[in-house]
Amino acid sequence: MRTCPLCPALTLLALVAVPATLLIAAAPVAPQDGGAKKEWGVHDKERPQPAMVTPGGHGTAPSDAVSLFDGKSLDAWTGGAWEVKSDANGPYFQVKPGSGNIRTKEGFGSCQLHIEWMVPESCNCNGQQGCNSGLFFMNRYELQILGSNPNKTYVDGMAGAMYGQHPPLVNPCNPNGQWNTYDVVFHAPKFKADGSLEKAGSMTVFFNGVLVQDNSPILGATAHAAKASYSAHEPKLPIGLQDHGDALCFRNVWLRPLAD
Repeated sequence: MRTCPLCPALTLLALVAVPATLLIAAAPVAPQDGGAKKEWGVHDKERPQPAMVTPGGHGTAPSDAVSLFDGKSLDAWTGGAWEVKSDANGPYFQVKPGSGNIRTKEGFGSCQLHIEWMVPESCNCNGQQGCNSGLFFMNRYELQILGSNPNKTYVDGMAGAMYGQHPPLVNPCNPNGQWNTYDVVFHAPKFKADGSLEKAGSMTVFFNGVLVQDNSPILGATAHAAKASYSAHEPKLPIGLQDHGDALCFRNVWLRPLAD
């Protein structure tokens, strides 16, 4: 059979002339075997639709969220003898100073978490004293809760700070007696089989709707006046709230687990 000496070059030119987007769209779909992730073509109508979720309204959680406070009890938590109360604005729960921290009975990894907190107007803020608590992911990575309007302290320990690691980008804290909101995207760290760190965790935090942590890396387990460091742990651990001796209030606590 006679061959064409120019054919290889012409074939190469034809491939170069094809737009890259067409090549990507026409790429073979990866097999599903062994958990391989399927690659979809551009605008593929067979691509599965995302699950429908009913968004939460004022004081309510999205339909796929895990509620951590039902307004009646703290059955989702264990630890200190904190108290469930109610006022004209609805139910909330409050730290009982000296009774100890609380933590969820269930463990969680990466998640989207919503929590509302308030420093009572009667509290006297003085740096880290008088109006202090903390939100702990995996019971060890702290997002600081503190009355910070007005109240001056070290910036990596004010409201919206990843305690001892990253100050908030800005300070949108409401005055004592008014409710504040944290919306957090937390990505849990990953560890190798030998216990060494494979990938650091991170937090993105909206504080009263304002971005204060922008995918900030977690440097390790929270420590006071010491450099944070990692140690291997389980992929799912409880959410914790701190009793720092101050009667802070909380309400509307929910989370949505995220895939790692």
